[in-house]
Amino acid sequence: MELDLLKNLFKGREPYPEGRYSDFGVLVPLIEVDGSLHLLFEVRAASLNKQPGEISFPGGKVEKGETPGQAAVRETSEELLLKQESIELVGPLDYIVTPFNYAIYPYLGIIHGIAITDVRPNPGEVDRIFTVPLEYFLTNEPDSYHIRVHMEPVRGFPYELIPNGQGYNWKSGSYPVHFYRYGEHTIWGITARIIKNLVDILAPLSL
Repeated sequence: MELDLLKNLFKGREPYPEGRYSDFGVLVPLIEVDGSLHLLFEVRAASLNKQPGEISFPGGKVEKGETPGQAAVRETSEELLLKQESIELVGPLDYIVTPFNYAIYPYLGIIHGIAITDVRPNPGEVDRIFTVPLEYFLTNEPDSYHIRVHMEPVRGFPYELIPNGQGYNWKSGSYPVHFYRYGEHTIWGITARIIKNLVDILAPLSL
């Protein structure tokens, strides 16, 4: 193998989570309500197979040929029945790689040209929407907990190939889980984790 070819292969290469992951683009949508910035949330339709009734941001799986940012805009358009032109993509937050083979790419966005009272979401995907002032999250810390994540080899794992065999000292991890409470709503899980990351990114603006 020629060194020049090897170096060219790595030149400008963007790192990516190693392994097989399902990629998801998520929009963190800001919308102006009564002169102040709010975050818009969805309550997922009860008829959905995955996470029915959960509070989330709009988003979904990245399709072949599109970027996570494009997926975030497309999914938001489909779920909230908005024109893509009304959704401004501001920029990426930090992406999340979960223990469940998901890579989640959140993007801050702004919804322009429509009042929150005129947003009519797709009933097949969204039961209802609500907003929370951005200032609420900037001034209120979440309740934070952790879930322990263990490694458990599947049946047929070749213990004979590793030191100590079945007595191998597998590592365990800690998975953060945050909770925000606003009125009757409890926002938690990945959605709350994205919010906390947004707050951390915005922290220099409040100094």
